[in-house]
Amino acid sequence: MKVLLADMVFALSDAVDLVGVDDDLHGKRVAVMAVECAAEMGYPAEHRARLLHAGMLHDCGVSSTRVHEHLVGEFDWSGSQAHCLRGEALLATVPQLAELAPIVRWHHTHWAAMPAGLDPAVARDANLIFLVDRVDALTAPFYGEPDYLLRKEAGRARIAADAGGRFCPELVDAFMAASRRESFWLYLERRYLWRYLHRAAESGLQAELDLPALRSLALMFAQIVDAKSPFTREHSLGVARLALHLARRAGLDDDTCARIEVAALLHDLGKLRVPDDVLEKPAPLDDAQRASMMRHSFETYQILLWIRGLDEIALWAASHHEKLDGSGYPFHLSGSQLPLPARIIAVADICQALVQTRPYRASMPDAAVMAELQRLQARGLLDGSVLAMLDAESLDVARGDALSPG
Repeated sequence: MKVLLADMVFALSDAVDLVGVDDDLHGKRVAVMAVECAAEMGYPAEHRARLLHAGMLHDCGVSSTRVHEHLVGEFDWSGSQAHCLRGEALLATVPQLAELAPIVRWHHTHWAAMPAGLDPAVARDANLIFLVDRVDALTAPFYGEPDYLLRKEAGRARIAADAGGRFCPELVDAFMAASRRESFWLYLERRYLWRYLHRAAESGLQAELDLPALRSLALMFAQIVDAKSPFTREHSLGVARLALHLARRAGLDDDTCARIEVAALLHDLGKLRVPDDVLEKPAPLDDAQRASMMRHSFETYQILLWIRGLDEIALWAASHHEKLDGSGYPFHLSGSQLPLPARIIAVADICQALVQTRPYRASMPDAAVMAELQRLQARGLLDGSVLAMLDAESLDVARGDALSPG
């Protein structure tokens, strides 16, 4: 199978922006402003495309809603470097995106503090992302307001005052020139932003990815999700290990097994939108919190639909909370509507959650895990043929004590 790298970048940007919970467009606005400033400076199309993608992915090191709140609520948060380092490390694992890693690494570093030996082009690109990222932090609360265009001057003045300190003077000049235009700010409104991004994306990242390359990107997605909370650490990786193990035991062909692994790695993308305090609550969720949690599998589906050719994987991933009797969510699929790969991932998800320590309980021993799974099967919720393939070795796989994805 082949997918476009551009589609993967849009999907990854969607996932990262979910961390904002109520504001899911931060990375995309940063990308648009970076491209507008780059155009003002006469950068060629290839350079503008690189900045577009760097802007969309600059916060890929952020999984926590608490960290996101600091980054958007404080103009120059002292803890900002941690997510830059994590973002660099994540992007460096994907050859197709590795050129963005140094830009992300330095995108919260003051211009006056850039290391002397750093490539000047990297320093400028990183500082441009920093500049427009801070513009968005200043102006995001006012997008869509009737007096929105009047609010821009305060933000422009704040940026201009930092020329030579936080920001490169030449970049500040370009921003000041580009942001005089009303179009600069109106492009950032939701109903115009998508059109801008689609048109801009047509000029870059049109490379096709094969299944191994898709897997490397899925691993990056999974690491972002699993960093959301210490209680979800390595959950996606564990579900992928177990799903792949079960798929092989079921005798499925290599291609199907590989696609099941990818779907399992991606199954919890939507959890990035769940507030940290909901995921980490050491007591039963109230109705509002449960409703927030129940959105996540549909969010996963919507993110993966960005990726042309991944419709089947998107459905498998999003169906991990569906039940054979139709009582699951988000689609209430049942029986034959749930293909074997979806049933395998559903079992793997529950099994891995049971062996993992959660805020409301400790890790469960093997006998208790099997008893709970059999109870769910007896109620007609899980596929008995999949459960029949589970044994002590399978639970070791879920825990990470045996085998690894791929």
